[in-house]
Amino acid sequence: MTKSEMAKRNIVIMWFSNFFVAGSMTMVLPFISLYIKTFGDFSEKYVQHWSGITFAVTFVSAFIFSPIWGKIGDRYGRKKILIFTGIGMGFSIFLMGYVQSVWQLFLLRLLMGFFTGFIPMSQAFISTQTPKEIAGRVLGTLQTGSITGSLLGPMLGGVLADSLGYSLTFKWTSIAIFVSGLLVFATKEYVIEAKKGTKSHYSSKEVLAHILKNPVLLTVLFISALVQIAHFSIQPILSLFVTELHGSTNIAFYSGIAFSAAGLGNLLMSRSWGKIADKHGYIKILVILLFVSGIIYLPGAAVTDFWQLVIIRFALGIAIGGIIPVRIAYIRQEAPIAMQGEVLGYNTSLRFLGNIIGPLLGGFISGYLGFSAVFISTSALLIVSGIILFISMHRHPKLVKHHTT
Repeated sequence: MTKSEMAKRNIVIMWFSNFFVAGSMTMVLPFISLYIKTFGDFSEKYVQHWSGITFAVTFVSAFIFSPIWGKIGDRYGRKKILIFTGIGMGFSIFLMGYVQSVWQLFLLRLLMGFFTGFIPMSQAFISTQTPKEIAGRVLGTLQTGSITGSLLGPMLGGVLADSLGYSLTFKWTSIAIFVSGLLVFATKEYVIEAKKGTKSHYSSKEVLAHILKNPVLLTVLFISALVQIAHFSIQPILSLFVTELHGSTNIAFYSGIAFSAAGLGNLLMSRSWGKIADKHGYIKILVILLFVSGIIYLPGAAVTDFWQLVIIRFALGIAIGGIIPVRIAYIRQEAPIAMQGEVLGYNTSLRFLGNIIGPLLGGFISGYLGFSAVFISTSALLIVSGIILFISMHRHPKLVKHHTT
């Protein structure tokens, strides 16, 4: 089998693995706050706050371990890590079906974070097999797997939760994640040829020095956190907002629709944004996507109907769908092959930092200022991110490279 054939085979396998992982993880997101309500007679503010804390705690351990997994992957290969994290994540979610208190759910979500790196690691796995000039398109294609899973997951999770209950939904979810880990056994691991004279291994000190010497790359990594803060601030309280707009009938299902609307927009445009960025430049497209995302989310503060919320989240999905593959393609361009796993690990770690802060911020803002304030703060963060990257781009034009296919 040639490397080209192996690359195509790996993309197909990792597409399905990402589909199952993303679908399974998002199955339970729409009803975490509703699940907490079943543990006792709690106030609405208590549920909102603990929804944010329980949602965010997974990313505390993930924040710590992402660069470590990336470094191990650079040194010893990523395939074993993908299998290990897939099986570990499935086991954690399986046990969530048996919890009887907020603290038990909190601890299992913390444990799950140790293994939450499957999708970012799969991006590094495919990135190191991809030529720079087509990285946006290939990584955009890979992302459609996780997006499709994220699209179907919340709706399927909502149907299962409404019909089977929350506990059984967690157990069924874990099976799909186990399958994802097992699929990785069928992949072949390799990296494309590095340029002559490049090192085969870098120390963490050298990796950090490489990042710090490139202000645009450093800015892109920093913005990873800001984008996730913005995007995740609404996630844990979305089902509560849907309840306010639509009522409590089949709430898990309608929450799933609201979650999935952004995924549908992502799915339609993710690969296209990657192709556009390959042609016109990754940083330029990132700036545009950040500004457009911020503008789109602002009207969410004034919605009065469930379907208005769905339309806004769909439009957000179209705009924000290119941010991840374009960002990773830029990192693929700027980081030598032998350090890409660790650099992407730092990128993932900063994303997870945003995932920690975002739900906490969203939970507290909604608790004290209302749901509208969450949309306003989200919009502001996305626009601020665009401004920061725009300034960095113009201060360091030589670091903003453009590839044409």
